[in-house]
Amino acid sequence: MPKRPILTLVVALALVIAACSSGGEEEPEAAGLTVQDGDLVEVHYVGTLEDGSTFDSSRERGTPLSFTVGSGQVIVGFDDAVRGLRVGETRTHTMSPEAAYGVRSDDNIYEVPYGPSQADVQVGDEVTLNNGLPAIVLEVRAETVLLDANHALAGESLTFEVEVLSITRP
Repeated sequence: MPKRPILTLVVALALVIAACSSGGEEEPEAAGLTVQDGDLVEVHYVGTLEDGSTFDSSRERGTPLSFTVGSGQVIVGFDDAVRGLRVGETRTHTMSPEAAYGVRSDDNIYEVPYGPSQADVQVGDEVTLNNGLPAIVLEVRAETVLLDANHALAGESLTFEVEVLSITRP
């Protein structure tokens, strides 16, 4: 009869050991895909400036962003932020201006003719250039207008908190 309590103790101990060993991390192949170039991903993100202010947020809009990683659809630093993540994982990634919207450049400042049909143009107005890019009016002169076609976030280091919602591998 004393064998029965020992057998029950051994079985109980085996169950505890099995539960502890299966409660750890899953094997990488069982845990799912990790984001890599060519994957179509859906993410939520919050973008902040160095002062902590939010400049963009898919969460606030309630609409995730979908893009193909490495295809040039988003800034380089954003691709970097999602590579290697799994569905449900979140990463906070800070990127230099070069990996974001570039550095400010005087090459993106244009002086264009100013005509009578543009009499309502004022400093600070956003206008569209012939190539479709937006620009800000810096100065209105007698016969010309000075325009800044740098991206509004050019020269800024940006931080994105990114959460991967889905990964589709072609």
